[in-house]
Amino acid sequence: MTTIIRKPFISCLENQQQKSWQQFSSQYPEFAQSLTEKASSQALADFKHVITLSDFVLRSALQAPEIVINLFVTESVYQKNTPNYNSLLKAQLQDCQTEEALHRQLRLFRLVQMVHIATADLVLNISLDESLKRLSELADALILEALAWLSEFCFQKWGKPTNKLGEIQPLLVYGMGKLGGKELNFSSDIDLIFVYPETGETVGVRRSIDNQLFFTRLGQKLITALHQKTEDGFVYRVDMRLRPFGESGPLVLTFNAMEDYYQEQGRDWERYAMLKARLIGEGKYHGKLSDLLRPFVYRRYIDFSVIDSLRRMKMMIAQEVRRKKLTGNIKLGAGGIREVEFIVQVFQLIRGGRIKELQQRNLLTVLPILVKHQEISEHSEQVLEKAYRFLRRVENIIQAIDDKQTQTLPDEPLDQARILHVLGDETFPNWSSFLEYLQRLTSAVHQEFIVLIGEESPNHQMENEQWVTLWESEWPDDESVDWIASHQPNWHAEKTWQLLVDLKRDFKQRSIGNRGRQIISKLVPILISHIVNINGNEITLERITWLLTKIVTRTAYLELLYENEGALKHLVKLCQASSWLAEHMAKYPILLDELIDPKLLNNPPEFSSYAADLRQVLLRIPEEDLEAQMDMLRQFKQAQQLRIAAADIAGVLPITKVSDHLTALAEAIIGEVVNMAWQQVSERFGVPLSLADSDDKGFAVIGYGKMGGFELGYSSDLDLVFIHNCKLDDQTNGLKPVMASQFYAKLAQRIMHIFNTKMNNGVLYELDMRLRPSGNSGVLVVNIETFKQYQENEAWTWEHQALVRARAVYGNQHIIDQYNEIRRKILVQPRDENVLKKEVVDMRNKMRDHLDKSTDELFDIKQGQGGLVDIEFLTQYLVLNYSAKYHEISQYSDNIRIFTTLANVDILTNEQKDLLIEHYCQLRNFGHKTSLQNQSAMMNAQQFDHNSKKITEITQQFLVYNKIN
Repeated sequence: MTTIIRKPFISCLENQQQKSWQQFSSQYPEFAQSLTEKASSQALADFKHVITLSDFVLRSALQAPEIVINLFVTESVYQKNTPNYNSLLKAQLQDCQTEEALHRQLRLFRLVQMVHIATADLVLNISLDESLKRLSELADALILEALAWLSEFCFQKWGKPTNKLGEIQPLLVYGMGKLGGKELNFSSDIDLIFVYPETGETVGVRRSIDNQLFFTRLGQKLITALHQKTEDGFVYRVDMRLRPFGESGPLVLTFNAMEDYYQEQGRDWERYAMLKARLIGEGKYHGKLSDLLRPFVYRRYIDFSVIDSLRRMKMMIAQEVRRKKLTGNIKLGAGGIREVEFIVQVFQLIRGGRIKELQQRNLLTVLPILVKHQEISEHSEQVLEKAYRFLRRVENIIQAIDDKQTQTLPDEPLDQARILHVLGDETFPNWSSFLEYLQRLTSAVHQEFIVLIGEESPNHQMENEQWVTLWESEWPDDESVDWIASHQPNWHAEKTWQLLVDLKRDFKQRSIGNRGRQIISKLVPILISHIVNINGNEITLERITWLLTKIVTRTAYLELLYENEGALKHLVKLCQASSWLAEHMAKYPILLDELIDPKLLNNPPEFSSYAADLRQVLLRIPEEDLEAQMDMLRQFKQAQQLRIAAADIAGVLPITKVSDHLTALAEAIIGEVVNMAWQQVSERFGVPLSLADSDDKGFAVIGYGKMGGFELGYSSDLDLVFIHNCKLDDQTNGLKPVMASQFYAKLAQRIMHIFNTKMNNGVLYELDMRLRPSGNSGVLVVNIETFKQYQENEAWTWEHQALVRARAVYGNQHIIDQYNEIRRKILVQPRDENVLKKEVVDMRNKMRDHLDKSTDELFDIKQGQGGLVDIEFLTQYLVLNYSAKYHEISQYSDNIRIFTTLANVDILTNEQKDLLIEHYCQLRNFGHKTSLQNQSAMMNAQQFDHNSKKITEITQQFLVYNKIN
């Protein structure tokens, strides 16, 4: 091989090299001579190099000179690929006849391979990833091959363990911690848990024993094989304390016992431990056990229950570091390895149930996934990864020096020089420069820890002692009411106290659990404090109590609010601003997840992103799982409506933009629903033959009313009409061919099913299909030619009025163009002005007589004179009356652009246009606000009169609103 000149040693390392070589060559002159004569000059130099840097390698060479020297003579120490440890060890164990022989071979194999890894780490500068991979795969091989040998050994003594079906049962070994994550350090102990599939007994011997006893004996032998210290040393220090019930629990458990334990008694720290749990090896039972335990580790909901307990674990570790005066500990100290692990694993536990990508064991694999899902920033990832890689590298160097499980920086100048040499003397010319760099890294990590996790719950400082006093008190009612009146004189004291009394009574009657009750006792006073801080009142408190009674048995949601001050504040603000939002979140608590990042609530998506975002969330669900898809559609709609409403309340969105967003959201959902329905129906019946070779569905959805006019509200239903353009004699190409008309009818039924089915998250949208040709008596999907003929020959004037506010909201461009041309021709056809006026006025008067709720004091903003419907009827009349002369009037389906076009052709003056738009938007804005407060759309009559008279004057210029006989 090509000779590589290694970095020269400083004087203390040169002295150590002479000392180490002298010790080896004087004790084994023949091996020293063999190495000098048979090894290349590079290999000889590297051997001297590594025994200088590592007392462990020197000690190993003195213990087993032949096999260590062989690594350098054969130059196998330079192997770049990870060795196949399993095959190498299997061959080495073939001739073992006794447990003693097994123990010896395991220890010698471990010794030589660890020398190999130490040399690669300290001299050959292999990457951290490769080093961790080798250390982890070596441990896997030692465990599996020892288990395989011991299993055969025990079969001979006690028989083969079987289940009721006679299937042989294996002992499975969980690797925990860094072994589970395949990120084992150089001198790590190994945390193991033993498990086997089913109960039963052994077969093949005269005297059988039950499986539990068999696997206990086998497990004990495996621990001895790895852990016992002999003249050859040990393989690994084995720690079994992470098993269910700890040291007092059985050594081995069945799958069912494991599942029962974690479901019924598993604690937060055990969830943390099980994050990295990995069944070593492969087999038919591995996937089954992982599936059984996954729900314990990863909760379906966003789970904040772990933060407080993990924070306490971190605090206890920090206290232990201080108690033991563990200064310079790069694992447990502030900003050390453990803090990086805590950050990553807390996010995994919180979000892993919803984001399956996070269900990984390796820290460096998870970090970029956290960035991808916007859980941490790219800057945070860079800080954490840079520090973690450096700290793990230093940890491995420290441990490779003497094969000791330590993460404490050495005080000895020699060991300090060894570390600096391996890291690079040019980077760190002295120990103080290394410490300064280390301090910068760990400080940055600790700052990220405080920002992302926090050292203590931020809400603790916000607890207002006076509200804690009230909540915890057992005062008589009159004293409590007086106390509230004295502290919050603007509140209705009796109502406030009654709300709290009712809340306490409700909590006592519910199965909450100790943890839930602890959080409630802290959370309620904090909530009241926040209400006070934003000048809320008992109405705000009442809305929040609705929500609390809905989520009180779901500790995860209580934890979410308690642990996220921003989310809690935002919840209080939203509940104060909107009764509708409070009820909406009480009905669908999963929406609380959206409060975690308040920035999102003030920044609704781009209009075009609703479809892309919805597609992304649906891609995570199997196409065949329609129920899960339907549920996700509802969750997506509710979450996006919450974001829109929050931006509306904050004043980020004007009224027209609120409706634009709600309409764009509905369009995105319509598109996905049609695609789902198409897939379901086409799988059964095929597709129409004329469409077989294209992506065209020959199908369009026409939105009428508020959907067509870009004016959807928070509780709007969807007025839709379905059309298709297939030939009437076309049929499908599936195993069960049907006529195209029947195919589209089934498609419509499936679409309506997806929209209208009431699930846990409610309906998607209420669909109103009555505007289709012939209304409820007509077919669900009408051929476009039939639609055209109906509009030309049979439609009533009110149906042409509805067409003014109609547009295609789904379909390919060809069928949309066909529809647009039909709509244009209908709207621009000449009409008798007097007949049109009479029919429009008659319909409007009929509606007002039946629907107007106005009184002397209150005005119905929708049906009252000068209200929204008057403006809409005026718009429709003007479009139908003047489009024959001015075709451009028929182009738009929304009132505001129609007003502008009418002004452009001088049908309306600019003053009239501005007044109509201003009044129309004011009424719609008022309607949105009353909707958010769950109030009827009734305005104070005096408030309304300001503009209504001018609106009435405009309408009477074109339409007389007296009944025509």
